[in-house]
Amino acid sequence: MYTRLLGLYRNNPREGHVLLFMLVAFLLIYFIPAGTERFDNAVLEAVRLTNWYAREHVILCLLPAFLIAGAMAVYISQGAVMRFLGPDASKPVAFGVASVSGTLLAVCSCTVLPLFGGIYKRGAGLGAAIAFLYSGPAINIMAVVVTAKVLGAEIGIARAAGAILFALVIGTLMHLLYRREEAERTVTNKRGFTGGEAGQPFAAIFSFFALLVGMLVFANWAAADSVVWMQVYAWKWSITAVLAAAFAGLLVWRWQWPWQSVLGLAVVILLLTWMVPGVPELPFAAGIVGLMLIAALREQDREWSQQSWDFAKQILPLLLAGVFVAGFALGRPGHEGIIPSQWVAAAVGDNSLASTLIASVLGALMYFSTLTEVPIVQALMGAGMGKGPALALLLAGPALSLPNMLVIRTILGTEKTLVYCALVVVMATITGYIYGNVW
Repeated sequence: MYTRLLGLYRNNPREGHVLLFMLVAFLLIYFIPAGTERFDNAVLEAVRLTNWYAREHVILCLLPAFLIAGAMAVYISQGAVMRFLGPDASKPVAFGVASVSGTLLAVCSCTVLPLFGGIYKRGAGLGAAIAFLYSGPAINIMAVVVTAKVLGAEIGIARAAGAILFALVIGTLMHLLYRREEAERTVTNKRGFTGGEAGQPFAAIFSFFALLVGMLVFANWAAADSVVWMQVYAWKWSITAVLAAAFAGLLVWRWQWPWQSVLGLAVVILLLTWMVPGVPELPFAAGIVGLMLIAALREQDREWSQQSWDFAKQILPLLLAGVFVAGFALGRPGHEGIIPSQWVAAAVGDNSLASTLIASVLGALMYFSTLTEVPIVQALMGAGMGKGPALALLLAGPALSLPNMLVIRTILGTEKTLVYCALVVVMATITGYIYGNVW
């Protein structure tokens, strides 16, 4: 009987896989603990976290990030990318440019993904692209300042030093591990490049991206306990509007967009601002959608719209699925998922190597938006978390998350993604362990 079943499977392996999948899915659904308080609450937390993510991050973070990434793939000269960030570029220059660029953006682990995909697709070397990928969310100047103020100057300085070191070391290691593959990719990029140059002078290209990045940064400006920071926060939408007006003028002047179309979009944005004054995200989203529609109707800018759409359909579904799973497992800040918070507190309650490793892994899986990691670590330290695991979580958490990993895999492949994630976790663990036991 067993032999006959094995023979049937060998003759029809595809059907056997389908049957196995159906059986596993049925058993999971059949034995799911629906109705229990913890499971039902975990499902609600997953829904709430995904809802919060959609409200707070998709419109303000991801939409402009897709816009910038699509523009990178079309308007930035591949020669410039290869010269400053390519595999053959000077490593101090490439890693320095990548790290500084990431630092200026100060985005979360998900928002940096379209930008990372854009520069990597344009020809940036793996090491420089990885340095950019890590530095964007990790080397966040305001987050470091808040960390020092809330958790103490010592851990704030340790976080800043560790994050800068991580970007350089992890980027270097990824370059060394895949140097032969990168050399082949360089040759392929040089042979396969056929166009995509914008034909615009450097000043116009620089202004184009500076204004887009400025809108991304100020639209996401967060409130913080600082007089200067709060003043900027109070004026964030006015500053964003000024930058948007300057960008519209640049499109008309240098990109030859019809002023009637741009003026019509501006009128729609103003009407939405006047009709729904308490929801600035609505005119912001309308502006981005309007830009992409106008670009799609123009033959010379259609590729910008297409590239942005390609990034959106590749990245957004994976991010939302990853956020849902992360919310189910660990909940939102201050709320529990399927894993009890006391388990987490007990697991990271000292400065041992095991506690530090657990903190690194949990930090790599959880989703942190910009600055939220600080109150989370403060609460965990109040519950007994050691300072070594705390630093490990601060180093691994902002740069990685489950949704972040899913998207990186589609860009780099499974192997490189696993190696990158392992390097972040291992380095965070070692750094946290040394910090917790030496200082």
